[in-house]
Amino acid sequence: MTLPADTNPLERLVARAEQLMQRIESVLPQPLQSPQDWSEAIAWRYRKRANGCGLLEPVRHIGAMQLSDLQNIDGQKEKIARNTEQFVQGRTANNVLLTGARGTGKSSLIRACLHAYAPQGLRLIEVDKQDLTDLPDIVDVVAGRPEKFIIYCDDLSFEEGEPGYKAMKSILDGSVSAASPNVLVYATSNRRHLLPEYMTDNLSVQRGDDGEIHPGEVIEEKISLSERFGLWVSFYPFSQDEYLAVVAQWLSALGVNEEAIAAARPEALVWALERGSRSGRVAHQFARDYAGRETHAAATRGIADVNDLTEEAEL
Repeated sequence: MTLPADTNPLERLVARAEQLMQRIESVLPQPLQSPQDWSEAIAWRYRKRANGCGLLEPVRHIGAMQLSDLQNIDGQKEKIARNTEQFVQGRTANNVLLTGARGTGKSSLIRACLHAYAPQGLRLIEVDKQDLTDLPDIVDVVAGRPEKFIIYCDDLSFEEGEPGYKAMKSILDGSVSAASPNVLVYATSNRRHLLPEYMTDNLSVQRGDDGEIHPGEVIEEKISLSERFGLWVSFYPFSQDEYLAVVAQWLSALGVNEEAIAAARPEALVWALERGSRSGRVAHQFARDYAGRETHAAATRGIADVNDLTEEAEL
């Protein structure tokens, strides 16, 4: 903005101060804004920009997953589905911590519940660990909405002293403000207590030689976050038969016939052995690889059969 040359010096100073304030405000972190249209997605992702401003981005492509697709975790599936159904129906429900072996269906189960209960108003907001300090702002934005929101934290674990640890504790249970009735936290982790645990933790209790006057309180602090989740659901590695059953289920879903599924069993076992794990994730990865090869082989056989028939007809 250019002022006339005869402008009063005081007015010129005020104008320059206003310009400076506008520039400062443009780089300051802004309050989290509610999306204009909540109906455009059933899942949202919280992202923080370089200037510190946070926003909720719609997730337009969510991996298709149905509860019926998940095999050999019936007990875990029943607990999570029951808790989620209570939540969307307005009844009391718990925050959930899903822990255990990698690739056994923890994240897939949450996605399947989202698909199952989205028609009843369930929505999901994914928050990365480094953004957990903004959880109070996120809860404030959705607190007045009619939908039910799951705050989803995948592969959650902390090192000692991380700021997100205390933010999560306050949201779960411990803040002065009451928890919003339309918000729950679902978190997955490979660590049952979300923090690293060391042999020295036990030694300090037995011998008390690490300088800590009350070593038992250190242990209490380490488990205090996980205890604030009302529902713990544990997942375990598959047995060989369970793994092969999941492989067969995925191959069938991908259109592989029964004869080819039976023939795939030895390859499936080798695949798991090479990865050092028998899990639903490994089974799915093998099924995608095998089904892709089998489809190509079937197409090649079909072309060869057509060529043979053509040659016979010419003769």
